[in-house]
Amino acid sequence: MTLLLWASAFAGIKVGLEGYGPGELALLRFVVASAVLGINAISTRMRPPARADVGRLALAGALGITTYHVALNFGEMTVSAGGASLIIAAGPVFTALFARVLLKERLSAWGWAGITVSFAGVALITLGEGAGGLHFEPGALLVMVSAVATALYFIAAKPLLGRYGPLEFTTYIIWAGTVPMLVWVPSLLGQMVHATPEQTLSVVYLGIFPGAVAYLTWSYALARMRAAQLSSFLYLSPVLAILIAFVWIGEVPTVLSLVGGAIAVAGVALVNTRGRPAE
Repeated sequence: MTLLLWASAFAGIKVGLEGYGPGELALLRFVVASAVLGINAISTRMRPPARADVGRLALAGALGITTYHVALNFGEMTVSAGGASLIIAAGPVFTALFARVLLKERLSAWGWAGITVSFAGVALITLGEGAGGLHFEPGALLVMVSAVATALYFIAAKPLLGRYGPLEFTTYIIWAGTVPMLVWVPSLLGQMVHATPEQTLSVVYLGIFPGAVAYLTWSYALARMRAAQLSSFLYLSPVLAILIAFVWIGEVPTVLSLVGGAIAVAGVALVNTRGRPAE
């Protein structure tokens, strides 16, 4: 469910950026997500976070919400879609490395091989979808920041999910990650006046589904799986995005993209069947 919703976000972001700037889009998206989760928090009388965990929750929100989405939105203003997807695809590799150092999670040689295979598959998708090959621009550094930020977010989230339920954790980190975006409130109000209903509704969709719902389902899964193992599923996101784009807006994938998708799926299967070392 998480991957389907996150893959569908590409079309929503494309429509939203026609009426909103990258920072304003991120703010509106997560104001909506914060409001949805806030209604639930009030109705269920959700417990407040422990004082000792406030800093850790704020860090997770700053990494997984603020840094990831703002840097990615700004980066994609100058980086080709193919180049951005390849850089973001490095996220599971960073997650595996950080999980090895910070969480003491281990992958077998087969697990690392699976990560390598999946990354190669995503590279083929990128080459297949790009026009005239990859062209990296200075904004690529911002997209790389997003990839590293999301990997660090998974690592920061893992121990907190041992103390908070997925719904509590998701609520706290989305609230925390939205606060720094409030600097775009004045410009957002001006842009909302001129945006079309379709553009605004696309951002509302991003906030409710790829935002609140998808982060909740990802937190649920992360609480029950190793961070490195779970993040390997992200290699499926470009595959799903191609399928959704084909059904939704009629984009036809190239043969190279389809081959890359098959290789990415094979790599994920390898990580999740033979990736865990023998105890």
